[in-house]
Amino acid sequence: MIKQLQTGASASLIALIVICIAWEGWLAPLKPQGSLLILKAMPLLLPLFGILKGRRYTYQWASMFILFYFTEGVVRAWSDTGISSRLALIEILLSVIFFICAIFYAKLGRNTSQ
Repeated sequence: MIKQLQTGASASLIALIVICIAWEGWLAPLKPQGSLLILKAMPLLLPLFGILKGRRYTYQWASMFILFYFTEGVVRAWSDTGISSRLALIEILLSVIFFICAIFYAKLGRNTSQ
């Protein structure tokens, strides 16, 4: 079960990084030339290696950190239109998957030596 949670958290985090870069880079940027919002993917790199290595502490703080991306997704799904709105729904889905995997990993991982 722990391995599946780690895989789910890792995959959803990597997918969220890719979506953020693609979204603001060329799929639906705020400006036609791209926008500096592409930098919103950079903070997602902070927990990446801890998540990939299965560090319980990283799962604990990243589960709260990911809520910023959930909030952005909700706001943009509500206010944007077209592909940007659909990308926001994907952001919401990926952040919820990550959050669920992270909190259960942190809870179940306390009995292991990580």
